[in-house]
Amino acid sequence: MRDRLLAAPVVSPPEPWRRVCDHAYGRPVGGLLGIGFATHPDSGHDLVMVVSHGGHGLFDAVTGEMVARDHDPDEEDAAVPDAVADLSCPGLGPVAGSRVRIAGLFGGGLHTTTGGGWTLEVVAPAWPHERVLLSRDGGLPHAGPHGGQWWHIYHAHYSELRAVGFSPSGETVAVATSSDLALWTRRAE
Repeated sequence: MRDRLLAAPVVSPPEPWRRVCDHAYGRPVGGLLGIGFATHPDSGHDLVMVVSHGGHGLFDAVTGEMVARDHDPDEEDAAVPDAVADLSCPGLGPVAGSRVRIAGLFGGGLHTTTGGGWTLEVVAPAWPHERVLLSRDGGLPHAGPHGGQWWHIYHAHYSELRAVGFSPSGETVAVATSSDLALWTRRAE
């Protein structure tokens, strides 16, 4: 299994998935600590909240557009998610007034399965360099060939992986490292 995982190159996932950002590793976000999901109250798009050393940002997961930014979040209201028991931060922009649960450096987690039989896994056949696998075959040990029912979609060889998962709607895949946010969506713009 290790040899199969090492031999699998990074590839684009199959349709209906499409990459949201054209940058090779995603959108650069220095000092990324964690991410969480919310839903835009008007468009219904998945939103990704990013918590970093540089503040909080909110991205539309369908367009990749930055929707809101707070360079100096109020520390009294849990600017860093480990300050509260449910690992949440205050929402901003269109989700202001709500709290967004964050997964990443401080713990927490995102969905690893979604409708349609999709599964996400993190493997490290050449530790500490982690790889993200998307599959439709139920997960490891992946009986079929790479590119058939499973795809190596991300290789974190230069940054630490912070969080990997589907949005609650199942329409977004997010991979967050200490330096980047990569997004794929299966929703049309």
